[in-house]
Amino acid sequence: MADPLATYHIRSRGWWTRTHDFSDAEGQPLGRLTVRRNGWGLVVSGEYQPETGEVLRIRRDPGLLRGQFSLWTEGGEWLGSSLRWALVRRQIDLWTGGKPYRLVPLHGFRRGWRIVAAKTGSSATLDMRPGLLSWLTTRDRTEARKLRKIDFELIVFAQFLGMLTRNESFWPTSLDPEAVSSEAAPASA
Repeated sequence: MADPLATYHIRSRGWWTRTHDFSDAEGQPLGRLTVRRNGWGLVVSGEYQPETGEVLRIRRDPGLLRGQFSLWTEGGEWLGSSLRWALVRRQIDLWTGGKPYRLVPLHGFRRGWRIVAAKTGSSATLDMRPGLLSWLTTRDRTEARKLRKIDFELIVFAQFLGMLTRNESFWPTSLDPEAVSSEAAPASA
């Protein structure tokens, strides 16, 4: 595997109102993602407050599926959306304007996700490392590695979506970058 273009560290804490603190490889803070729930416990939104720059808002789109969210800037500009086609399918489709991505579990038996581009393969990984007794202390660490040129906002969005389904990422997936890219490529005659 090639060296990552960038590495980010994410520390998560809390249960009902979960926060994710983002920092770069040197430990400099980048911002905080806060997740909000309604009275029933359903995650309804998220907000990423960077140290400098524009606030990102994530909101639940109307629908029953868990992965159905959209990402917006503070000024109301759409940056991306997600859709999970079935409850038992562990793939979340992401759109960011012209490029489609998939959020699929990491290879092997570990918690975490890969952001996979349709044509170029793995673009980033989110390796979730639950702390000892994380179900009790509600503290987790994630190491995000950017493998290809993608926007940081996509990593924030993937962290939000991956947090919702983190336990489902433990079992490996049959999707690998080569299979994903061959699915997206048109068949030659």
